[in-house]
Amino acid sequence: MDANKDLNFPFYIKATILLVGLFAFVSMLYIAQEIIVPLIFSVMIAVLLHPIVNFFVRMKINRVVAIIFTLFLTVLITASLAALVFRQASIFAETWPGLFDKLSATFDDFTHWCSRYFDLNQWKVNRWIKTAKTESLTISGADVGQTMFAVGNGIMVMLLIPVYVFILLYYNKLLIAFIHKVFASSDQKRISKIISETKTVIQRYLAGLVIEAIIVGILNITALFALGIEYAILLGIIGALLNVIPYIGGLVAVALPMAVALATKSSGMYAFYVLGIYYIIQVIDNNLIVPLIVSSKVKINALFAIIVVFAGNALWGISGMFLSIPLLAIVKVIFDHIEPLKPWGFLLGDTMPENSIIKPIIKKIKSKIS
Repeated sequence: MDANKDLNFPFYIKATILLVGLFAFVSMLYIAQEIIVPLIFSVMIAVLLHPIVNFFVRMKINRVVAIIFTLFLTVLITASLAALVFRQASIFAETWPGLFDKLSATFDDFTHWCSRYFDLNQWKVNRWIKTAKTESLTISGADVGQTMFAVGNGIMVMLLIPVYVFILLYYNKLLIAFIHKVFASSDQKRISKIISETKTVIQRYLAGLVIEAIIVGILNITALFALGIEYAILLGIIGALLNVIPYIGGLVAVALPMAVALATKSSGMYAFYVLGIYYIIQVIDNNLIVPLIVSSKVKINALFAIIVVFAGNALWGISGMFLSIPLLAIVKVIFDHIEPLKPWGFLLGDTMPENSIIKPIIKKIKSKIS
């Protein structure tokens, strides 16, 4: 038997091998998430900061000094934003018990109205509410240690990411040269194009998200101040950050100020005012800000965008939701440049195919007219 002869396995064997390999790969991503997630964040931040470092290098500044200065500016801006959010959050935390009591009273009135309107048993509804509150308090008390451990891990990751970013920026040329050496000489042009487009996708996407978050945050804060909603700065910033998560973040972002409006305002109509203004902001964001600022060479259709956001949450939690779209965009860039995988790249995109039946008819009509 010729050892070089291709083995033609039945479809079910190929599918089984593919599924087992995919399961093993996803399992490795989940098990090693504490290593992989910070590294992916670091790679994306390094790609985003690379043009700034190159700008300082072109101004005859030593590369190490340029990297350190760029990281210092980035950490300073991030720390300033975090300090602002923390200060607002501490004020919010001081008044939270009173807000919670008012919100609970509003919720009780709403459930009583529902029980009368839908002819539900009032005693059962009250018992269900009391049980839900008791269980939520019990769960939160039991999870304090786990929460503190997660916060500690988060701080360690935040301290580790700048180190990763510095190393990636310093060894940028070495890493790119390594990628080229891994592949055959005949593929060098294709590899260069993939690397270039991947860098462009990451830079445009992340830079666009930063600008989008700033604009949406300003719109949120202005709208909440106009309505007289308390903690407008905190809620506006949180809403802008949550808006980065496609489709899902916007729903959570509007729920928070609506809850505060219900707890702090005498009329429940303010919650609907918040909903209406946030809807207008979302329309502006989706139809004006995103197409002009966040758009990139790679377009991902809404179906797979929603799927990967949920998959990212299941795999890596909130970090996975933030990383899902840029990672999928990178996967599409790779698929678009590998011949056997081009159909999958086409499936991930949002380019609608032309109707194969109507197209010849239109072409025939045009030829007769001309």
